[in-house]
Amino acid sequence: MKIEDEIKQSRFKNDFHRLSVNLMYTHSWLHLKNQAHLKPFGITIQQYNILRILRGQYPGTATVNLLIERMLDKMSNASRLVEKLRKKGLVQRNTCENDRRAVDVIITTQGLELLDEIEKCDKKWEKQFHVLSAQEVRTLNNLLDKLRG
Repeated sequence: MKIEDEIKQSRFKNDFHRLSVNLMYTHSWLHLKNQAHLKPFGITIQQYNILRILRGQYPGTATVNLLIERMLDKMSNASRLVEKLRKKGLVQRNTCENDRRAVDVIITTQGLELLDEIEKCDKKWEKQFHVLSAQEVRTLNNLLDKLRG
């Protein structure tokens, strides 16, 4: 559906303004769909992002600073997210041997199993993108990369 129909606005200053509104609206739309996808698993989008980063580091650990560096949502409080995941048994926190002020975080077996369970539903999640052809997906990815410079 066209952005004009979605937000009930027929005119924009120019195509660049339309693009910025369209990107913001699409981000919000995708965010809501992602929240709904993860809700049955009892985790947020930001917690899911942390778990995926930790799985990439596994069997090694990651510092909170590394998590912050790699997170998609730079406004998230990584320390708070790690603590919530720890309380759920999905990660462990240990004092870093090299720097007592730092904390090493590692995903637990339970965290790895949760990611496996979520990924069983990924085909359903990705199906919404199949309105685009493989070439359109590549083009859109390239354009978004170019936009971020």
